[in-house]
Amino acid sequence: MSPKRSEWKTVPIKELYAGLYDGPHATPKPADDGPVFLGIKNVTDDGRLDLSDIRHIAEDDYAAWTRRIEPAAGDIVFTYEATLNRYAIIPEGFRGCLGRRMALIRPNPEKMDTRFLHFYFFTEPWRQVIATNTLSGATVDRIPLTNFPDFPVNVPPLEVQRQIAAILSAYDDLIGNNLRRIKILEEMARAIFREWFVIEGKTRKGQLGEICNAFKDRFDDTLHGDLPLLDLAHLPSRSLAPWEAGHPSELTTSRITFTQGDTLFGAIRCYLHKVVLAPYPGVTNVSVLVLRPKSHWLRSLLAIVASSTETIRWADQHSSGTKMPVINWDVLKALPLPVPDEQAALRFEKIVAPMLQSMGELSLMNANLRRTRDMVLPRLLSGEGY
Repeated sequence: MSPKRSEWKTVPIKELYAGLYDGPHATPKPADDGPVFLGIKNVTDDGRLDLSDIRHIAEDDYAAWTRRIEPAAGDIVFTYEATLNRYAIIPEGFRGCLGRRMALIRPNPEKMDTRFLHFYFFTEPWRQVIATNTLSGATVDRIPLTNFPDFPVNVPPLEVQRQIAAILSAYDDLIGNNLRRIKILEEMARAIFREWFVIEGKTRKGQLGEICNAFKDRFDDTLHGDLPLLDLAHLPSRSLAPWEAGHPSELTTSRITFTQGDTLFGAIRCYLHKVVLAPYPGVTNVSVLVLRPKSHWLRSLLAIVASSTETIRWADQHSSGTKMPVINWDVLKALPLPVPDEQAALRFEKIVAPMLQSMGELSLMNANLRRTRDMVLPRLLSGEGY
């Protein structure tokens, strides 16, 4: 039976958690392996923990860096300085410490459902609270953790929290399953490439410019104004499949277009590893190189080569500039790579192209799931739609 709207109560968030902790105000010496030093980059805008690129802390240092708090499953980590409004739930099996500009809430299980609170952090009322309490500094913005305990939260009874969280989590579970399928498909495609063209070595030495060109097709607002935007900000790291697109109106200058099957290569700060195979036509800007294969049977080969760790490392080493290093096409086209003959490339395309196509379809499915969840979320978490 649905609760009355009056059963929802606005309370200070301190009444709902067992503890609030911030991370150390320093950075430990790096280590090759060991526990995770959890930084801002490891928490995504859409509320996930991304451990694809982590900094380690030495085992001998771990006790000192978790003296105040050791993150546990069910805790919610969040950013309170620089990049705000990032939240993620610590999963089972995680072992690490909070990094700089990171804080942690440990919900009280007798009063607060962790998943409900996590979803609540993405609602407009909470974002307004954060905006109202944000302090603008000379270099970065921050929210004062001393005031955080009194930030208001609107919540229903615990059982209703759990029911709402279960509805919204169903979307996230589907999204998570699709992300895992995307990762498996990409790993399979890369394994085939390594087996055929690296281990067996059935190739000749060549350069990237032999299999593709870079295009800067002009953007026309009348023709392209409603196409999805995949600029550098919307390209994920270390995934050939895009996660979420924007709208061309988010950019005002340097807009160019791409077609389905182009490989989009993030040319600024290549070490961020932003390379995507476009599953649809769209819009980007000149900070992204639009690479188009010279033949249709080179499409999958180009995507795998351009997004490989070796290519990213080479591009980073050959970039120019200090604060915002960039790789130019005139330089990138000289990237050395193994080039198979046409027959081998055709065979590779026949086997790998369906994998990459499935990745694109799963990516589109996830985008639809996110949009549906985001439409349902504010109604459920305001008490209006429950």
